[in-house]
Amino acid sequence: MRSFPVLLLAALASLVESEEGSKHHGRVKRESLSRSKRRWVLSTIELQEEMDVKYPYQITTLYNDKTGDKDHQFIIRVAGGHEGLFSINETSGDVFVHRRIDREKDPFFHIIFDVFDKSDNSRIDKQLSFDVDIKDINDNAPKFNNIEIKDGVEENIKPGYLPISMEIKDDDQEGTINSTVVVSVAKQTPAEPKIEITNVNGKLYRLTFGGCFDYDKAKKYSVVILASDLGKPALSSSTTVTFNVNDTNSHQPKFTKRQYQAEAMEMTLYKEILRVAVDDKDTPGTPGWKAEYYFISGNEDKTYNITTDPKTNEGIIGIAKEKNFEITSLVKLQIGVKNLEPMSLCKDGKLITDSSQLPPPDSVNITVRMNDTNDAPVFAKYTDDIYQTEESEPGQSLYTPKVDDVDSSNIRFELREDPANWVTIDKKTGQITTIEKMDRESPFVDENNIYRIVVAAIDDGAPPATSTCTLNVHLRDINDNTPTLVNKTVLLCRNHVETLKITVPVKDADADPYSGPFVFSLAKDGTEWDNWQLESTYGEQVVLVIREKIPYGNYSVPLEIQDKQNQASKETLGVEVCDCDESGVCHEHKPPAIVLDGAAIGLIIAGLLAFLLLLAVFVCNRGWDFTYVDMDEGTQTLAKYNEEGGGSDCKTEPLILTPGGLGNVTDGMKISYMQNTETAPGFVYSKGTYSTATFSQNSNMNTMESVKQRPLRNSMRVSRQSSKWTKSRSSTIQSNSTFNHSMRLTQDLINTGITTMKKGVDIDTSYPIDYSLTYAEEGTADICHLSMEQLPNDDQDFKFLDNLEPQFKTLGNICLESIQTKTS
Repeated sequence: MRSFPVLLLAALASLVESEEGSKHHGRVKRESLSRSKRRWVLSTIELQEEMDVKYPYQITTLYNDKTGDKDHQFIIRVAGGHEGLFSINETSGDVFVHRRIDREKDPFFHIIFDVFDKSDNSRIDKQLSFDVDIKDINDNAPKFNNIEIKDGVEENIKPGYLPISMEIKDDDQEGTINSTVVVSVAKQTPAEPKIEITNVNGKLYRLTFGGCFDYDKAKKYSVVILASDLGKPALSSSTTVTFNVNDTNSHQPKFTKRQYQAEAMEMTLYKEILRVAVDDKDTPGTPGWKAEYYFISGNEDKTYNITTDPKTNEGIIGIAKEKNFEITSLVKLQIGVKNLEPMSLCKDGKLITDSSQLPPPDSVNITVRMNDTNDAPVFAKYTDDIYQTEESEPGQSLYTPKVDDVDSSNIRFELREDPANWVTIDKKTGQITTIEKMDRESPFVDENNIYRIVVAAIDDGAPPATSTCTLNVHLRDINDNTPTLVNKTVLLCRNHVETLKITVPVKDADADPYSGPFVFSLAKDGTEWDNWQLESTYGEQVVLVIREKIPYGNYSVPLEIQDKQNQASKETLGVEVCDCDESGVCHEHKPPAIVLDGAAIGLIIAGLLAFLLLLAVFVCNRGWDFTYVDMDEGTQTLAKYNEEGGGSDCKTEPLILTPGGLGNVTDGMKISYMQNTETAPGFVYSKGTYSTATFSQNSNMNTMESVKQRPLRNSMRVSRQSSKWTKSRSSTIQSNSTFNHSMRLTQDLINTGITTMKKGVDIDTSYPIDYSLTYAEEGTADICHLSMEQLPNDDQDFKFLDNLEPQFKTLGNICLESIQTKTS
């Protein structure tokens, strides 16, 4: 076993050799026995990768002078794993490698070793280590990665870079000759233009070329690229790049014909009058093949247009604007053609893009025959303005159009539009004359005060041609309208506001300065309107203020309204005063005709019929006999007498009724009733005279009661049980006149009265006989003298009229209204 100094010298020698090797390979070795924390690195051992030797292969021997004669044991372990790659003889310290090592995977190993005493398993020396550096050999050839080739190379691409790139890499140790790569184009087909490869940045390479591509000569290229390193021996690899050449515009389109002819009618639009075709050697469907046509001459007024058919590549010529040629004419057109894509040309290995060096675009001549037709008359002005004052007297000449027609001298005129029928037109001259006054406020006048008239001029061609002219008649305003209320009637809800106001807008059909603001005033018309006043006398709306609450009802308020030119109008505003509900609808003091609908009237009629039915049942139960009585034979009554028998007529002076003081429905019923049933009790007969009961307006029913209760002196009383009244023969009511009633007494009543008189009953003579009156006498001159008490049913109670059904209250209203009407 060698001593430690020998091991140390061997380590130093290895260090020197390592430094020389590092100079050769560019590596720097660490110094021997350099300290790493608590471990000592004795040396760095170089081991060539992929050694072709017998394994296990000894690479070094470790020695420790502290072992002495101790029974020791060497132990090693490789940092980072790699179990089984290295081993050591526990006694001799020989280190072995067990298989080939690939530097590209593991370029470096760090090995740690210890020395233990077997007797007590204690460490004899500090922990030591050494490194194993794997020496590179040229075992990797260059590799091609990320080859990018676009869809193809354009034919007209300029010299320089091609759109083809790739990465080339050698996995051997970087910075050595083993990883240094040389790249070149080994072969290309076709050979022109010459293609090369250039390093762009680091491992990135691109293909370049000089010259130009000609699609007609070569449509596809194949390039073989070779990459070699500088190792010994050198290793290389290659790849083949294939790309297509895309056709571009390298040929001018050519017209298939050199002359074209077409025919069309003037003043007519055509989408197509002619098609022209071209031939192009470029690839169909590409921008270098698609044709674009254009006019060179003959279309300076833009009458014609030309488009391309996308499917056939033909040029389509049409007429885009109507034109009058007056006579049949020949039009010379020259058109050219080019491609959508600019043209380029590969000539003699050079790309030519300058238009001066390229062949010129092709062109062709076209002759178009334009046939003359009947042209429509031409107005000097197709739109004209006329200014006229409204309400001017008819018969004024408004306008005479100026018309020219090169094809005809016989032109007639018509009105195509005259919505208000205000004008007429002379068919020969076209002179327009008013036949009615023109009203600016007419609905046929627009918001700009313009009335439009359309005139047509028609020639005598075959077929006739027509053109029109529009006349704008501007109407000047005059003050021909007076202010008016927008609403003639308003509703005043007295229960909604404390200060009651009525606001009504005012309008005037005239324009400024003949309209508002307006001046308002109350038109007295001989009546003072103390309840109303104007809040303002100037403005656009009338505001009436009620000074105090007024009764419900309908009111008419006369107003006078003046415009800015002091033209006045008198308006009457109808005001309905009532209480309104929340929605603003008047719900009180309305006429029954408004309140009652068909259903309500039907209920009233049904109630009347039911009442009459009940009355008939009641009468039948009481044993009354009803017979048909002509209306001229009497007047029906609601009072019940339970009497029957005949009677005698007494001729009396008419009873005067004045119903002006009647106050309610019941009173109306009573007076109506008394007119029919109380006529007889209203008369008082005395000896030689009789008096009549008069009902005045203020006394109402009290006067009647007083007459019924007034005693008659020396009267002849007749028993009520033996008397009977019949219905009055007739009753008529005349304004401010008397009522004539026929009163019929029963035969018993007459006989009783006569018998009493014959027995010498005293007759009061304090009432003188009025000889101006006519008395009813028959036979003897005995005077029929009856008091109110002698008359039947003088104590009839009329309170039952207060509790009649609603239907009879309505009947009472009708009776009352009839009496008031006839006595007014």
